[in-house]
Amino acid sequence: MSTVLEFNDVTVVRNRKPILDGVDWTVDAAERWVILGPNGAGKTTLLQLAATLMYPTSGAVSILDETLGRVDVFELRPRIGFASSAMAKRIPFEETVLNVVMTAAYSVTGRWNEQYEELDEKRAHRVLAEWKLDHLADRRFGTLSDGEQKRVQIARGVMTDPEMLLLDEPAASLDLGAREELLALLGGYAQAADAPAIVMVTHHVEEIPRGFTHALLLKQGQVVASGPLNESLTSETLSETFDMSIQLTDADGRFAARAR
Repeated sequence: MSTVLEFNDVTVVRNRKPILDGVDWTVDAAERWVILGPNGAGKTTLLQLAATLMYPTSGAVSILDETLGRVDVFELRPRIGFASSAMAKRIPFEETVLNVVMTAAYSVTGRWNEQYEELDEKRAHRVLAEWKLDHLADRRFGTLSDGEQKRVQIARGVMTDPEMLLLDEPAASLDLGAREELLALLGGYAQAADAPAIVMVTHHVEEIPRGFTHALLLKQGQVVASGPLNESLTSETLSETFDMSIQLTDADGRFAARAR
């Protein structure tokens, strides 16, 4: 399977207003996508569709060769890694970091009566080490810094060895040091041969990690540009997307943007 996500003429309407409007988009297994656009462009809605958390008003969404609306989403979700601020709010404050990551195996956010094998615990410890969190395994999730919580969410997202990883603004609210540490880890993961397809929403080009290959730019629910990063992410497409003249610069695979 090369295509992991496909949108065909997807529209989402809420309160008679289109949030997404006729979106066509395809993600292949070897691709790492960044989604950019102003507030209200439809970025989070698009990610929620990909995460099976909502359904389109019209059009078709295919996820991992299954059509949304014709598949048991509870069987599909363990194949998808997902990290977002909304997800973090559902994690119990007192849950240990180890359990936050391990409970991904059952797609639950708090440990209850599930039975875990020794293999699950070993896998969780290994994932924590890969994301430089092993020293926090016994800490309570609610006591962590924003940067630590973001990394725990991503570690939880990759716990099940997903076929697609969805990240909703993983660097939002982080200070410079925490952001750069996270982007370095994400960049290394994105460039790993065994990493899954990745789709990341962000507001800032400065938060695009190295190793990302494609970009989707949205404006008022419609696609402005979509495709390989060097073709779709330009000063011209950013200017059109944000309705202002923007200059994009690229320094060794890291981007910056400012008004001209």
